[in-house]
Amino acid sequence: MPVTASGIKYDRAGDPGRPSVLLVHAGVADRRMWDPQWPALAAGFDVVRPDLRGFGDSAAAPEGALDHVADLLALLDGLGVDRCHVVGSSFGAGVAVELALTAADRVASLLLAPPGGSLLAAMTPDLRAFVDAESAALDVGDLDAAVEANVDAWVVGADRDRADADPAVAAAVRRMQRRAFEVGEALGEPEEVELDPPALDRLGEVRAPTLVVVGRHDLDTSRDAADRVARGIPGARRVDWPDVAHLPSMEQPARFTDLLLDWLAEHRA
Repeated sequence: MPVTASGIKYDRAGDPGRPSVLLVHAGVADRRMWDPQWPALAAGFDVVRPDLRGFGDSAAAPEGALDHVADLLALLDGLGVDRCHVVGSSFGAGVAVELALTAADRVASLLLAPPGGSLLAAMTPDLRAFVDAESAALDVGDLDAAVEANVDAWVVGADRDRADADPAVAAAVRRMQRRAFEVGEALGEPEEVELDPPALDRLGEVRAPTLVVVGRHDLDTSRDAADRVARGIPGARRVDWPDVAHLPSMEQPARFTDLLLDWLAEHRA
């Protein structure tokens, strides 16, 4: 498995001579969430998917403050990728927008499915319920309960029962979220670099073509973020899917792959 000098594990596939696509995973996941899209992207693009530091196989502590954008830029530099399309899910979407604000010339387009992480602005009641449930579980060292709180919030979502959620998606998120808890515990709580001013205050500066995808069963905070991002980024387009929650690329992988390939074809130049 390839790894950068600072310890970021990643996969790369496809032809390096073709347009590059960078996939940035959600905070409840790692690079494995992109498995359904990987073959189709590798067939037509140079595609890279890292584990952000603290997730999956990227368990190395940072030398200084934790800086996901710097890690991604170092990865792209090491691979000789000058410019790429960036696809971000949830937390990864926040990192993607911060990357576009930090190094605008490196980002050809953004697909945010859905906005999350640093793009969340509202502590909605459903988000508060999740935070309280996860925190209560972690306070007593109950990783199983903490994982299930994440499944309920981000896989089942709003206005659905567990029976409505895809069991395979729930199982995959359980594996990836548990791994994130284990790696995070080993890393401790390093200082994190924060964009200043924050991304939400600078959406008007984003120049990359942007597509926002959000599910009707997502939490209110994510839908609020989608509203803010779609309004704030000049020319941004928004797609609402009525039958998914927080992880459209995992719940509807074939449909998402088609959407992504269409988006990349539109902005291939």
